[in-house]
Amino acid sequence: MRGLPTPVAIWLIWIGSHAMANPFLSEWTTPFGVPPFDQIRLEHYRAGFDEAMKAHRQEIAAIADDQAAPTFANTVEALERSGALLNRVSNVFFALKSSLTNDDMEAIAKDVAPELSKHRDAILLDERLFERVAAVYEARGRLDLTAEQKKLVEEQHKSFVRGGAKLPADQKERLKEINVELSLLSLKFGENVLKENNRFELVLDRDDLAGLPDAVIAAAAETAAERGHEGKWVFTLHNPSRIPFLQYSQRRDLRERIERAYVHRGNHGDELDNKAIVARMVALRVERARLLGYETHAHFVLEENMAKTPERVYRLLGDLWKPALARAKAEAADMQKMIDAEGGGFPLQPWDWWYYAEKIKKAKYDLDEEMLRPYFQLENVLAGAFELATRLYGLRFEKRPDLPVYHEDVTAFEVREADGAHVGVLYVDYFPRPSKRGGAWMGEFRQQQKRDGSDLRPVIYNVGNFSKPTAGQPSLLSFDEVETLFHEFGHALHGLLSDCTYESLSGTNVARDFVELPSQIMENWASHPVVLKMYARHFETGEPMPDALIERIEKSRHFNQGFATTEYLAASMLDMDWHTLAEADPEIDVLEFENTSLGRIGLIPAIVSRYRSPYFQHIFAGGYSSGYYSYIWAEVLDADAFEAFKETGDVMNPDVARAFRENILERGGTEEPSALYERFRGKEPDVEPLLKRRGLK
Repeated sequence: MRGLPTPVAIWLIWIGSHAMANPFLSEWTTPFGVPPFDQIRLEHYRAGFDEAMKAHRQEIAAIADDQAAPTFANTVEALERSGALLNRVSNVFFALKSSLTNDDMEAIAKDVAPELSKHRDAILLDERLFERVAAVYEARGRLDLTAEQKKLVEEQHKSFVRGGAKLPADQKERLKEINVELSLLSLKFGENVLKENNRFELVLDRDDLAGLPDAVIAAAAETAAERGHEGKWVFTLHNPSRIPFLQYSQRRDLRERIERAYVHRGNHGDELDNKAIVARMVALRVERARLLGYETHAHFVLEENMAKTPERVYRLLGDLWKPALARAKAEAADMQKMIDAEGGGFPLQPWDWWYYAEKIKKAKYDLDEEMLRPYFQLENVLAGAFELATRLYGLRFEKRPDLPVYHEDVTAFEVREADGAHVGVLYVDYFPRPSKRGGAWMGEFRQQQKRDGSDLRPVIYNVGNFSKPTAGQPSLLSFDEVETLFHEFGHALHGLLSDCTYESLSGTNVARDFVELPSQIMENWASHPVVLKMYARHFETGEPMPDALIERIEKSRHFNQGFATTEYLAASMLDMDWHTLAEADPEIDVLEFENTSLGRIGLIPAIVSRYRSPYFQHIFAGGYSSGYYSYIWAEVLDADAFEAFKETGDVMNPDVARAFRENILERGGTEEPSALYERFRGKEPDVEPLLKRRGLK
């Protein structure tokens, strides 16, 4: 569908004569109404935010001032439909701030973050508006509402209550102050981590390259040239650079340098140090939770999740911790034996783990990462993910070079149903650059919704930081990168296949510990032998991955799972420990607290928590505070859900895929996650498939 809904066009009438100069304030005539990236300039964001907030305030005032009795249509639905222009500007700005930022973008973010916080609070703390929402909420049982409309009423009312609508005036003012400060601290935290990632360089001479594969050396030479170190080799803290170095470099001293640089990000006592920010954010979250009547920040957050309480999260993490730690200790013992047999004369350290894990995998399974990479050319892996979606859901993906993109590395695809009907647009952006934060994620330039008689289809993006092509070869992914691509593509499908009426309930707008189900189930297919045969082809010969190599992958699937599970669980425990604090202490010693947390669970010295507090962006610069456990919670669901396919003898069974699409992918947050899952599976999830898959049973 082209253009935007009628309300956006109406705004253009009163926005002013300067509208046409700013693409945010003009109708988008691009195919499918995608953002006109080629027209958007830096100066458009600030004006766009100003006009969008002004328009939203006028919409809110019209709802609050309405003299008619509150109804679903004139209050709840009107409130839901408001703010479309602000969503339009925000979706583009914050997407590009994460993937194509610069100092000017960061400055705009610092200016606008407190204004957006105040804007949101002004809505949630508007007494007249809340009275109208509360009136509809109290009458919801007597109204002729669909299930989705009733859910919208309940969620909207809850947002006001959790946003402080019932607080006395003085506490409302304090809540506003807390929200503004937290918004700025979160921005600063993420900015510091990005700068830390970019400023480290391990500049090497040829004599320093012992053990490194040719492809890794070639990539390091290109990085050196890009950074002005001609004739040298440079490794950075970006995973496609750091991890292969840790896996293969024979220089233990250099492995230690890069690993220490990675785990001490935000912890140097300088202008990029994040420890004071962590302490302040935790204290403010404690204060806010207590203001709102919750015991801790975790209690506040988890009320909205499937887990519901910190006790249930700790119980799950604790049940997994004991077998995972036992497995990790056994893995460490195997590595120490190899070190001793080689006459190393040193105890296993974190900068040794990747190196000796790779050596043991080679010895045990005749398998290493460099044997797999030639079969995982990025374009083939992406084509494999697309083919899987075709077989499961009948989707078709067509490259659209005519659609505007925000960077030369970005590719746009139109997604269609088997009958040709338009589903949405998918952008993919897979290579690291200094302007992009680390990690991988999915987001929306536009979420699916139905309004004015039309189904407004979504515009989705996937972002990653995968191995870049070099002058001599294309982008060849590690197996971990392959799984990450499939993971984020699962999130994309959740957004693309949404079939909901209201934007706030559509797509990935679900409980945090449910949102990872559609993404993590895709990882099961990524490594399944049947699917590997579809896309894993040698980049030079085009030959499919040999059965013998696939068999070695299968045999090694439990390898290093002790490490992978404990480093993840340790970070999840650390997150929960930070956010179950009941007293605010902005002077808390961050490292002492972290050491106590990790010491309590017995994390062995050779393993570092996947994220340490000063660079734990998920919880201090993202939306996962009290929620990092969500990946393992959802993994219980995804392992059990994949069993539904396996039980039929066909891992791409169309009937099971249809049930998964109709009950999970299409429904967004229109019902409780447990109800959606049990409708798909016919029962509650079982933890046994997860334990078996990770080799912890």
